[in-house]
Amino acid sequence: MPRLTVRRLLVVGATSRIAHETCRRFAAEGASFVLAARDPAKLDAVAADLLAHGAALAEPFLLDATDYDRHPALLDAAVAHLGRIDAVLVAHGLLPDQAKAERSVEAMRYAFEVNATSVLALLTPVAAYFEAERRGLIAVLSSVAGDRGRRENYVYGAAKAAVTRFLEGLRVRLAPAGVTVLTVKPGPVKTPMTAHLEQGVLFAEPEDVADRIYAAMTRGRDIVHTPSWWRPIMGVLRNLPERVFKRLGL
Repeated sequence: MPRLTVRRLLVVGATSRIAHETCRRFAAEGASFVLAARDPAKLDAVAADLLAHGAALAEPFLLDATDYDRHPALLDAAVAHLGRIDAVLVAHGLLPDQAKAERSVEAMRYAFEVNATSVLALLTPVAAYFEAERRGLIAVLSSVAGDRGRRENYVYGAAKAAVTRFLEGLRVRLAPAGVTVLTVKPGPVKTPMTAHLEQGVLFAEPEDVADRIYAAMTRGRDIVHTPSWWRPIMGVLRNLPERVFKRLGL
């Protein structure tokens, strides 16, 4: 498969460590960015860093992803600054307190809204844009947590499962238009989002995760597990019978 040309990117959740690291790889090639996130100070710092790494343009756009009325404005701003968009990378999200989400409907709903509903809402105008363009790349961070519901993180996992299923259908819909839809499935990564957790051997470095996302985006892949060992691990977990899975208590 020929290498995809990705020079103009819209990045949502641009201040996340994984998105930032991934953008650095494109910045080194002189790419241009519109960067969306909530925190203006962090957003400006990421933009400055990407310019220092070779980006031709790094335009910040303040966005709370749950502010759905702002999604069309974000897309319009990206087209205005970039001329046209080659790729959209969606990387925002939060790791909810599972115990709190089990007790609080409000906490559960908010976790699902940030991790799933806001992503699906954003992808609706993005998909229409690329379908009309008859080209482009949509890359979205889901998670291996969405491959099977687990005791310790099933609220987060359920939201990511919704994203994964949505992307599966979107991929089939947009394939005839020549649009690539990439589902990224990281395991736990050493980022500020997981800094409060005990980090064992399965925790990946964000630089390594970014390398695999960059490679998958430029090669036009459909799904990438990162690190790669999560693909066989989740293959086994997905196929375990429920009665066995319950006994494991995972």
